[in-house]
Amino acid sequence: MAFEAIFARRSIRAYTGEPVSGEEITKLLKAAMAAPSGKNLKPWHFVVVRDRTTLGKLADVHPYGKMLAGAAAAIAVCGDSAISPDLWVQDCAAATENILIAVASLGLGAVWLGCHPREDRVSAIKAVLGIPEHIGVLSLISIGRPGEKKEPRTQYDGKRVHDEKW
Repeated sequence: MAFEAIFARRSIRAYTGEPVSGEEITKLLKAAMAAPSGKNLKPWHFVVVRDRTTLGKLADVHPYGKMLAGAAAAIAVCGDSAISPDLWVQDCAAATENILIAVASLGLGAVWLGCHPREDRVSAIKAVLGIPEHIGVLSLISIGRPGEKKEPRTQYDGKRVHDEKW
C-alpha cells in the first residue's frame, strides 16, 4: 500500500475546482508531522490557505505557481531556524514529501513548488502570508481534486545504484 501511494505521487497542476475538506487537510498535516526530525526538534510550521484571493496572490508571486489560482488549497511548509538552524530544511523537506504521498493516498492532486533558497520567492510568499522574518519558507504545495490523470510510475535507474563503493 505504501508503494502504491509513492508510485502514484505525481505532480498534478490541473484541478477540478471541487473543495478539499478540512478533514483531508488535517490528515495531510498529520502526515507532515509524522516525518522524521533531527533531534526530534520539529521546527516546522504550516500555513494552510483556502481563500481564493490569497491563492491568486500566491499564483502571482511564485514564478511556477500559476496552478495555485485554481487549487482548492495550498500549504506553505515553513521552518523555524531558531529551533533548528542546521536541520530545518531537511525536516521540512521530509514533511513536504509526506504531504505529497498522503495527497496521492487520498486521491487528491498536488505539486511541490520550491521556495528556499530562492530569497525572491521566500520574501514574496512571506509578504502575502504574513510570515515572520525568522521563519523560513521551504515550499508551497498546491492541492486540489485532480483535473488530470497521470499513471503511477517509478523512475528507478539501476545505473545510479552503486554497491558497497562508488
